[in-house]
Amino acid sequence: MLQRIIMHVDVNSAYLSWEAAHRLQHGDPLDLRTVPSVVGGNEQTRHGIVLTKSIPAKPFGIQTGETLHSARTKCPGLLVVPPNYSLYMQCSQALGDLLREYSSLIEQYSVDEYFLDFTDSKKLFGDPIQAAYNIKNRIREELGFTVNIGVSSNKLLAKMGSELQKPDRVHTLFPEEVEKKMWSLPVEELFMVGRATAKKLQDRSVRTIGHLANADPDWLKLILKSHGLLVWNYANGRDLSLVRINRHPVVKGMGNSTTTAFDVEDRETGHLVLLSLVETVATRIRVAGYCTQLISVSLRTNEFQHCSHQRKIYTATDCTKTIHHLACELFDELWQGHPIRHLGVSASELCRNDFFQMALFEELNEKQRAFDKAIDNIRKIYGSGAVYRASFLQSGINSMSGGTGEEIEYPVMSSLL
Repeated sequence: MLQRIIMHVDVNSAYLSWEAAHRLQHGDPLDLRTVPSVVGGNEQTRHGIVLTKSIPAKPFGIQTGETLHSARTKCPGLLVVPPNYSLYMQCSQALGDLLREYSSLIEQYSVDEYFLDFTDSKKLFGDPIQAAYNIKNRIREELGFTVNIGVSSNKLLAKMGSELQKPDRVHTLFPEEVEKKMWSLPVEELFMVGRATAKKLQDRSVRTIGHLANADPDWLKLILKSHGLLVWNYANGRDLSLVRINRHPVVKGMGNSTTTAFDVEDRETGHLVLLSLVETVATRIRVAGYCTQLISVSLRTNEFQHCSHQRKIYTATDCTKTIHHLACELFDELWQGHPIRHLGVSASELCRNDFFQMALFEELNEKQRAFDKAIDNIRKIYGSGAVYRASFLQSGINSMSGGTGEEIEYPVMSSLL
């Protein structure tokens, strides 16, 4: 039986690498990858978290997901740059186009990860390992950023292989290499072993992937139910899943949150803050080509009490107005009148906007969708502050805000909605 050859291509520090390559191509003399730097929001207004960090930032203990204020404390000279999601989508597409030169069986797993079935491509490109090096070098030289490539006989091991020493490396992880290369790793580094699963295993002295691989599968099922059998198979390098052609990226959800510069103490202000968040979230959903079927709202009071609420949408939508209306309903049901310091909105259960179920008797929102599209196009050309809603005038609230959003300086002659 012909052994499959699967590659997993993973961009090194994707957002930061793409930002660095873009800036170098446009004349910036500084390569962000060579200094302590992160991609994130603006910590001066208490907005923003670390989305990705450079390798020189790692010795300072900076973690993805921590606040920029915390990261600045660890590294006072840290360089922070705002995210540019449209750029990242373009870079992801360019990467996919290059990989399709080597195989027709390409699966985009996330914005910065691709699987490639190289089994039949060996006839054209020869040795898979050498081909992986050629692909890696072409990406660096032609696209300006680096990747890690894992090579194996299944997707699980290819992905685990790409996570080994970084950056700009090719690693093999075939079944016969699992014991040597994978079993010594901490159990939490195994794909599909999250924090909760890792803690349950560690509490029972299962601390490495090797420990998990050699555990009794029936015992694991008692602890983790069916998930125990899944991770046991993964620990032993077993995976039968196929590379799926033209599979859309796995995006669980899109969301934004903001810590306000003042306490929110009335319903109208809360609704306006939600609108500023929804403007950003809905735009990102449309740019990525999705619609949402589940909206969530979360809040934290000035005494750090946290709560959240969510609701299913039976007609998928990408309309700002519809999402905001539902977010306000959730807020009204959730809020107990206490001063609020932090609000968040997220959209999940995403589906492609070119094919989704419409409610049988619900009026189509084509006019609203056309309106949103027109506004998106204006903001794309002239900046996110070119068009904003009149309700934000003199409000002290940014019209498009969130944990990863950059602050917007409105031009004097901005149009009003």
